[in-house]
Amino acid sequence: MNFELLAGGVLLAILVWAGRQPRRGGNATRLARALFAALAAAGAVVAGLREQVVVTLVLLALAAWLGQSARKAPASPDTGSITDAEARSILGVGPEAGRSEIQAAWRRLMPRAHPDQGGSAGLAAQLNAARDRLLK
Repeated sequence: MNFELLAGGVLLAILVWAGRQPRRGGNATRLARALFAALAAAGAVVAGLREQVVVTLVLLALAAWLGQSARKAPASPDTGSITDAEARSILGVGPEAGRSEIQAAWRRLMPRAHPDQGGSAGLAAQLNAARDRLLK
């Protein structure tokens, strides 16, 4: 049996096991995953030069998986503690606004705030939280 293939399989098994463990360590863990992704990519290049197609594909997949898992998740805005006054201010409605006026304000603002239309995920989340808070 090829030693490199065996070593790659053992490394893959260890990394899969480590990936299933609860995430701890924050930036150090992300840095380690990025480092292992770079090492797997370098190993894929070496295996490709040696014309070991299966090993190359496995290492490329491993590098892609580790690289993706090393990415930092976007921080979600804290919209759970929004007050009624803040929600009305975000939507631009007064204290006497009814359900239909709140929904109309949300429909007017959301197309400009939606990430698919050039807005930001944070602003869209705030608009949704404000609407949900006022409509309960």
